[in-house]
Amino acid sequence: MALKNPQEILDRLIAAARACGADAADALIVESVSAGVSYRLGKLEDVERAESRDLGLRVFVGQRVAFVSSTDLRPETLAELPSRAVAMAKLAPEDRFACLAPKEMLARNFPALDLEDASEPPANLLVERARAVEGAAMAVKGVTNSEGGGAGFTRSAIALATSEGFFGTYAGTSHSVGVAVLAGEGTAMERDYDQASARHGSDLESPEAVGRRAGERAVARLNPRKARSQAVPVVYAPRVANGLLGHLAGAISGASIARGVSFLKDRLNTEIFPPNVTIVDDPHRVRGLRSKPFDGEGVRNRRMAIVENGVLKTWLLDCASARQLQLQSTGHAARGTGGPPAPSSTNLYMEPGPHTPEALIADIREGFYVTELMGMGVNGVTGDYSRGATGFWIENGAIAYPVSEVTIAGNLKDMFRNLSAANDLVFRYGTNAPTLRIEGMTVAGS
Repeated sequence: MALKNPQEILDRLIAAARACGADAADALIVESVSAGVSYRLGKLEDVERAESRDLGLRVFVGQRVAFVSSTDLRPETLAELPSRAVAMAKLAPEDRFACLAPKEMLARNFPALDLEDASEPPANLLVERARAVEGAAMAVKGVTNSEGGGAGFTRSAIALATSEGFFGTYAGTSHSVGVAVLAGEGTAMERDYDQASARHGSDLESPEAVGRRAGERAVARLNPRKARSQAVPVVYAPRVANGLLGHLAGAISGASIARGVSFLKDRLNTEIFPPNVTIVDDPHRVRGLRSKPFDGEGVRNRRMAIVENGVLKTWLLDCASARQLQLQSTGHAARGTGGPPAPSSTNLYMEPGPHTPEALIADIREGFYVTELMGMGVNGVTGDYSRGATGFWIENGAIAYPVSEVTIAGNLKDMFRNLSAANDLVFRYGTNAPTLRIEGMTVAGS
């Protein structure tokens, strides 16, 4: 379904916008194909496939900006967009920070990131993956029901052009499998899940391994106890530890810093983590789930240490937030077809620490090992943190029994400063972290 001439389409739109009175413009096309299969209790439920094309045009008239978008890429439809966008821009309020990326910051050489699988998997392969992932989960002793297994495939392609002379395009694929199952009976049932994703089908973890892990996790949560309210070390499993990096990314987004609504707004070039913690954002990770050869404004991007030896080294900036802060874009712009760019991380991860997860909890007399979080109780302005959680109680340096209906609370500034990382980093998501231990959090239970 890929367009044969995206550059010609985008260049023509930009030229037409300039002819209608725009001082500058950029445009992008996003094409996608997705296929998915769901399987529940041994029966095929759904097989879906969708294709889409979206085009967005942004025009500048002085410091006035407007956006138009269309899913109809016929020439007669696209011919109407530039004049409409310019007319809208002339009526828009001025935005003194809106801008295109300057020529000197634009990417000219695009690294080979191997993001695209050569072919789309046939429907019968997706059916087999979905059947296998649910079957493996249901085969675990103690699993009694299923919310369903699934397998999917997506391909997305992006083409971007600007009136500053930039044109770039790239495509990426994603294969995925996942399942959620229940263990136990009646009111004593417990649920858990697992999933895996990869750019290439050859890198995808086997559905059987994913399903088996989901089933074992559900069974392990049976017969949970309550926890007594107290301050203890809290250990985050990797699948929830990455959420802490997500809170960091939100706090150092240039948009939040420019508005003064981040708890880290005054902490650039200061130590916010222990000295042995380094956090990296790498858009050029080969086959990375969020890799891209340039950012959403065509700016050069690169691997960056966001936190180095505990010190916060940079904000995440697009061109508008950089202008507002009198800085330069860090190449972190992300965008869709219907609105302005905004700063966003790519392959964000915390480098592993020196100890195994077992060693990380070995000296904990009482503590809480978190495997799932609920709710969104995080205040980005103050750093206050409160989340519902389930997991396992730690006694005398070992996992003792499952725990549910718990709230964990603290402040992210203190949590970051009192954090230790294990050595079990695995790249499973767009944002990744190893097992993390945080001292002195409040656990509120019975």
